[in-house]
Amino acid sequence: MFENLNFTIDQSSSKRKKIGLIVLASDYTIDHEFRKLFPLKNLDYYHARIENSPTVTPKTLSDMKTKISSTLKLILPGDKLDVVGYACTSASVVLGEEEIFKSIRSVQPHTKCTTPITAAFEAFRSFNAKNILVITPYIKDINLRIVSYMESNGFKISSFGSFNEKSDPVVASIDSKSIINSVRNMIRKTKADMVFISCTSIKFMEFIPELEEEIGVPVTTSNQAMAWHCMKLAGVNFKIPNSGQLFSQ
Repeated sequence: MFENLNFTIDQSSSKRKKIGLIVLASDYTIDHEFRKLFPLKNLDYYHARIENSPTVTPKTLSDMKTKISSTLKLILPGDKLDVVGYACTSASVVLGEEEIFKSIRSVQPHTKCTTPITAAFEAFRSFNAKNILVITPYIKDINLRIVSYMESNGFKISSFGSFNEKSDPVVASIDSKSIINSVRNMIRKTKADMVFISCTSIKFMEFIPELEEEIGVPVTTSNQAMAWHCMKLAGVNFKIPNSGQLFSQ
């Protein structure tokens, strides 16, 4: 009744770079935005969701520290990932990049690591940008840490604005008009080399080219910067049209 069938192995899949992403359980945005930027034939993207509170405070962000390695173990167990990204900007600041990388490398010892804040810093450096206009959705306690962290890494905050919202699902619903108007009003009052819109839950990546054209300086978001940095770390050559200046360099 049953016949043994012969098969051959598709060798092309082994040549593709593998990117693993640790995504917050409460994040509505990053999957959608990453998929738009990952049509490349020599790149695969996999993710697992880390348990987290949808209320964003320093305490709830810190609570994720012990869950990073166990979540990463869910992504292609036993296989090597070329790059791993931990997809939370505010937690990357609260926990510290090196603590996150330590957790990642406990599971994937030879992988290259990034976070949204790591990627944003690399994006700033790629434009030689020192004076950064920052937009966040965070509450004051987190905003103060963002400012301190950026300044300790050599960047000056030319202007800082926040929507002061704790709820991750609400942040995912902030519309593009609110962000564009905020940047437009803030940049009139200061000189900025670049704009950073922080938080992986914010939906804005598709509007970056429009805003850049209006204000005349590069713009990046947490999701755009981390997608770009993941590709860069993977050694993938890329230029993606209509995706902002970062993907046009």
